[in-house]
Amino acid sequence: MININDIKNGMTIIIDGNIFLIQEFQHVKPGKGPAFVRIKLKNLRTGSTIENTFNTNIKFEKALVEKKPMQYLYGSADKYNFMNMESYEQIELTKDQLGDDSKYLKEGLDLDVTFYKGEVLGITLPEKIEYGIAHTEPGVKGNTATSATKDATLENGLTIKVPLFINENDRVVVSTKDGKYNSRA
Repeated sequence: MININDIKNGMTIIIDGNIFLIQEFQHVKPGKGPAFVRIKLKNLRTGSTIENTFNTNIKFEKALVEKKPMQYLYGSADKYNFMNMESYEQIELTKDQLGDDSKYLKEGLDLDVTFYKGEVLGITLPEKIEYGIAHTEPGVKGNTATSATKDATLENGLTIKVPLFINENDRVVVSTKDGKYNSRA
């Protein structure tokens, strides 16, 4: 058991049988009344985020999650195959287990898969991933007075907005946090 005063960002805890990741917390000492802790929690099974307040005398059970480095191999329909780079063991995950992270996958991508007692909770993508531009319209000359953008389809099928100077077959870096163009590779 862990005291609420000993929690840290990134720690995983169990509340009512669900596994939560602590994203943010704040100790609050109001002028009147007892102190409390406001915590922003992400449910690792469903992906939903909640904010909750707790008294300072509460204890939580710590969840020991394990992150294993794996490589994305290939996908078919709604199934995605990953391989443990140490034991060469392969696992198959569904689109429901991956959620929105599935749109950033490309063959050969190294990432971490999170496990809790053998149950797969999800994947942790790198913050930025490099992709090739599969298709984009050429930029229009003279249309650069502002930071104009155009649509570009990446090698994995994801469509993003890129600056006008980006052409087909260029390599770009995309942020996995917001899905936006970051820089030219």
